[in-house]
Amino acid sequence: MNSTANRQDDAEKPSESASLDPVARHILDLLAAAGPGQSLSPDQVAQAFAEPRRKKSDPPDVWRKYMNAVRQQALYLARAGQIVILRRGQAQDPNAPIKGLIRLALPEKKPA
Repeated sequence: MNSTANRQDDAEKPSESASLDPVARHILDLLAAAGPGQSLSPDQVAQAFAEPRRKKSDPPDVWRKYMNAVRQQALYLARAGQIVILRRGQAQDPNAPIKGLIRLALPEKKPA
């Protein structure tokens, strides 16, 4: 019975990641590329997301229009347990209001 449940869980994972918002997927990709123990600011994520979409007529700070989406998707991912939101190096509760400067990181893997 466990093998059936595991197969169902595995079957759900690809469709879940495929249905992720492009900003959420970008956050996860950037954090995976940064490596364990590393964090990124929402500004860095927004800049990396905006750069390939930049048009010649866009202002230099076009990335700022993605900041709200980055913060919202970071909250979504944190509530799902896929990332952690750090403030002053401490993990924050994604269900509580978070003000001020934050960083995004992958959760630490717990030893088995």
